[in-house]
Amino acid sequence: MESRNPAFRGQNFRQRAGAYNGYGAPETLPGGPAYAPSRPMTLDDVVVRGFFTLGTLVVAAALTWALVPTAAAAPVLVVATIAELGIWAFITFGRKANAPLVLAFAAVYGIVVGVLSHAYNDLYHGIAFQAVVGTALAFGATLAVHALRIVRVTPRFVRFVVAAGFGLMGLMIVDLLVSAFGGDSGIGIRDASSPLAYVFSVVAILVGCFFLLLDFDTIERGVAERAPENFAWYCAFGLTLSLVWIYLELLRFLSYFAGGRN
Repeated sequence: MESRNPAFRGQNFRQRAGAYNGYGAPETLPGGPAYAPSRPMTLDDVVVRGFFTLGTLVVAAALTWALVPTAAAAPVLVVATIAELGIWAFITFGRKANAPLVLAFAAVYGIVVGVLSHAYNDLYHGIAFQAVVGTALAFGATLAVHALRIVRVTPRFVRFVVAAGFGLMGLMIVDLLVSAFGGDSGIGIRDASSPLAYVFSVVAILVGCFFLLLDFDTIERGVAERAPENFAWYCAFGLTLSLVWIYLELLRFLSYFAGGRN
């Protein structure tokens, strides 16, 4: 069974259950004795590991908010972003997801979130809390949509979500490059004075919710297909990516209405 979330693509659950690749123990090793495979993943496994992953991110963000001075925020953000991308690439392309890697990713991602949240909150008092509440509501609403099967995760839906995600990231890269080479407002997707910025943020938040639907579908299918226990760490990793995407886009979107320092 192929995973529907692009964070999980390139492998399937049945292969993971029998392969020695960081998700579960192998049934046999070449030239060696047979080993019992790891027990199947349960929903409780995902909940517990998701709690630890998000908890690590929140603690790291809170410590960064409290301890990193404003003067050091920029270099800390750059270093943490590089580390985050490196660990993300290793987990995604190296086909490894275990407690140390996922929690390390959550910690450095928490530093990024802490720096950005503090910067926004300094400009717009209370906006970080509003974004947290909005993210929680988005999570609850998306979970309800999935549970009630209001939106079904079909192959066509998956292709649409993945294409939309890559399209949004491509536009953000273009906007960054245009801004870096002389365009003060880039292509307008991050300029509060442009209606395009509002549309872009709304679409980005919706796409983040769609990715959550893919996460929920992956978890549900993983439990049904008896994926190995350690695959729950990969599910926690995917959920964290989707939730932080939504949070950061909400932070940006709410700032358009804040009107400046208060």
